[in-house]
Amino acid sequence: MQPMPLQPESDLAALLRSARSRRMRLQGGLFALTLLTTFAAGAVGWQPLVLGVDDISSDIVFHWPRGLAYAAAVMAVLTAHEAGHFIAAWWHGIPATLPFFIPVPVMLTGTLGAVIGMEGGRANRRQLFDIAAAGPLAGLVVAVPLLAIGLVTGGPADSANPFAMPALARWVQASLRPDLPADLSVAPNALLMAGWVGLLVTGLNLVPMSQLDGGHVCRAVFGQAGNIVARGVLLTAIAAIIVTGQVNWVVMVVLVTLMGVDHPPIRDDGRPLGLFRTALGLAVLTIPLLTFMPEPMRFE
Repeated sequence: MQPMPLQPESDLAALLRSARSRRMRLQGGLFALTLLTTFAAGAVGWQPLVLGVDDISSDIVFHWPRGLAYAAAVMAVLTAHEAGHFIAAWWHGIPATLPFFIPVPVMLTGTLGAVIGMEGGRANRRQLFDIAAAGPLAGLVVAVPLLAIGLVTGGPADSANPFAMPALARWVQASLRPDLPADLSVAPNALLMAGWVGLLVTGLNLVPMSQLDGGHVCRAVFGQAGNIVARGVLLTAIAAIIVTGQVNWVVMVVLVTLMGVDHPPIRDDGRPLGLFRTALGLAVLTIPLLTFMPEPMRFE
């Protein structure tokens, strides 16, 4: 019996396979670059400006263990965050991509976090809530212990620490290091800074606007009325920038505005979220009050 001849792959299937391959190469490249930039950020000591080549080379030679520790810790926080989204999306059958990490050559943090692609329009309110809330909660599960270990093991700072700490970090410090002043006086170290970045990323992601995690949670909890909440938050942010003169977040406000403040339509928008998810959602939306830093860096 003659074997059946193999059917040629359709043009569409070949195109999809090629696109998936390119996407995976991009994801792998961004992951590697983010490992490199976070390693460099930790090795040079989280400097707010780009350093010269000689300075970077010298710091990497002498402080490469700190760079490796920071890169591993901060990537663990970001991976946990995106894994929370991905696993929840997989659980609900919503197509989602693996994460795209965002490397930053500036030596302060070495990264702006990571994102995943998701067909959010196929999710109903409950699915959208589960997917959106899973990421920040998973990230905090990793970030807070790292922050705590960094506080316990860190030595006193020789000078004023330029990194502002949110309320959650101050509470952790008060519990674990009552010997220190209320304002953080621990010298920056790899685990402390990884936890700090985790809190910063979580606070930013949970701002209830647009397609940020907080915007998804807000839409899931309040339905279409969530758009009113998002507009109110945007107006409050603009007013705060004008009144306080803090221009740190102008770029983010502009980007969110360009993305669209309102949340895009979702499937089965009228389905009730349920009492448990509603209560959890309201709690999740308070997390930025504990983790957001209006002025992450304090320059004397």
